[in-house]
Amino acid sequence: MRRGPPCRASVTRCRVASGGVAVASTTEGATRAKPVRRIHVPEKLRNLELFLLLFACLVNAGAVVLVQLGAEGAVDYGQVALLGAGLSVLVIGAHIALRFVAPNADPFILPIATLLNGIGIAEIYRIDLQIPGSTGWDSTAVRQVVWSAIAIIAALVVIVALRNHRVLQRYTYVFMALSGVLLVLPLLPGIGKEIYGARVWIGIGPLSFQPGEVAKIALAIFFAGYLVSRRDSLSAVGRKFLGMRFPRGRDLGPILVIWAASMSVIIFQRDLGTALLYFGLFVVMIYVATARLSWVIIGVGLFLGGALIASRVLVYVNDRFSNWLDPFSTTNYDAQGGSYQLVQGLFGLANGGLIGTGLGQGQPDITPLAQSDYIVASLGEELGMAGLFAILALYLLFIARGLRISFAGNDDFGRLLGIGLTFVIALQCFIVIGGVTRVIPLTGLTTPFLAAGGSSLVANWIIVALLLRLSDTVRNQPRLVV
Repeated sequence: MRRGPPCRASVTRCRVASGGVAVASTTEGATRAKPVRRIHVPEKLRNLELFLLLFACLVNAGAVVLVQLGAEGAVDYGQVALLGAGLSVLVIGAHIALRFVAPNADPFILPIATLLNGIGIAEIYRIDLQIPGSTGWDSTAVRQVVWSAIAIIAALVVIVALRNHRVLQRYTYVFMALSGVLLVLPLLPGIGKEIYGARVWIGIGPLSFQPGEVAKIALAIFFAGYLVSRRDSLSAVGRKFLGMRFPRGRDLGPILVIWAASMSVIIFQRDLGTALLYFGLFVVMIYVATARLSWVIIGVGLFLGGALIASRVLVYVNDRFSNWLDPFSTTNYDAQGGSYQLVQGLFGLANGGLIGTGLGQGQPDITPLAQSDYIVASLGEELGMAGLFAILALYLLFIARGLRISFAGNDDFGRLLGIGLTFVIALQCFIVIGGVTRVIPLTGLTTPFLAAGGSSLVANWIIVALLLRLSDTVRNQPRLVV
């Protein structure tokens, strides 16, 4: 059967999604360019982002005012300007930069991160008011604003310097080596520091930094690059055993190294949460890359087996499980490493009830580490279950936007990288909030954007920058609509 000339009997219009020209084919086969009204999508996206940012900044400033009224009965406009307006200036500057370097970036990610960061600063400031001497530069809230400035500047550097996320794929094994170095740094004598029983910090002069927070980003990049190049062998090549296909040893080698590194975090750094975060990241990304459920079964089995052995061999892991299973026993209820913190957090959540005591009117400072590890319990007490659900909804929206960006991309590396970065935030929220609410054993991770901690804040804002860059790249990709 002989084909006729293309587009002879009908008129077909092809147009790039972002606007431009349409090509029309007439019945005579002639082709001519027809102008199409250009829709200014980037301007609409950035205007929507600006509106949401102004709303987030207004909520953050209002939270600081409510804290002052609830705790002291008066408003200190200087503190409102420092804590509220300081963050607002930074994010508005980031918004202006996005108009030039990433005009097609997602309009929801930056406002969500801003709102979570501002709520965290307000609650940290509220706890500072109950601690004698926590004023000025000695307060945790002011340090959190400074770290927020450093984090947002770091995010802007990433967005400006990284014009195409595919460049990262060239350095897959460099990021693997970088993650290994970052994991080992806290174990080195001289710079490694042990805080609250966990050796996950390094000290440089008066500053402390947790390199594992940056390592999670390096691991996400490594897994994305490695799985893209070895996906076929991991999903198809290998031997079957008990209905599951196992990969070849040379394909599994680098990933087993990361699993061993995760287990070493439990053994040497005494940090169960970070090990769970790293290995959970691997399991999810390899499942998305290969679409084989057997990898999930193998991964969960490996981690549960390692955690079970650690609970029998390592005293501190056994104590975590004991405090989780029976926190109210007189044996476990101890302020020094026992279940005292867990119990106080549960009482704080119960005291908050449905609508909370109100900002500035609770007693979150009773719980140890209320500004960092237990900021979720502090917010739950003063905002109640309704306020906590609103915060969880913000996280869910952030995760949903991240997944939407990931699946909208045309390249496999971008998809896996977006999923990995998004899942880092999702799993970290589950580990922290699950530990505070006694769903899982308590770990030492921080709640993204909310908790006090400079290294966590910098790492999470870099994740924001990478997702913004991915979303801008995805929207810039030409798509043929017929």
